[in-house]
Amino acid sequence: MKPDDPTHEELASHLALQRLLAAYADSVNRHAWSELSELFLADARIELVPLKRPPIELTGPEALGRFIAGAIERFDFFEFVFLNARLALHLEEDAARGRHFMCEYRRERATTNWTQVFGIYHDRYRRIDGRWYFEHRRFDPLASQGSDNVVFAHSAPLRSLLGESL
Repeated sequence: MKPDDPTHEELASHLALQRLLAAYADSVNRHAWSELSELFLADARIELVPLKRPPIELTGPEALGRFIAGAIERFDFFEFVFLNARLALHLEEDAARGRHFMCEYRRERATTNWTQVFGIYHDRYRRIDGRWYFEHRRFDPLASQGSDNVVFAHSAPLRSLLGESL
């Protein structure tokens, strides 16, 4: 493959986006909130749909870091894991879209109960000066498992949450 081959740009962009996702998971797991500013545009829009609360809208990486830090404060163990990712590149527009399945493993400090949350991210990315950033991120929970129960997040069919083709 030659460097000027369009396939080279696709592969390089796909790899860069996979690295962006890995950097996000690494920053969250290490509680390195300041590193989110290297991953998100300053005006990135973030939508979160918690299981038992109204939807939350945030703007920018600092707001996201504050939110996550507060949300996981009650855990003495927290691990964020991406399970699968699907990307669609729109290189002529310096844009891409993604769908990512994830799981959080966590242990409540006060009760020592273990829980898991499964969810899906719907992302939009923007390439600026050759570098990819999160431009928009929406999180929808799919299910939560506690000590003896599984709670499904929505009564809507799962397919409606997963979205159509990218």
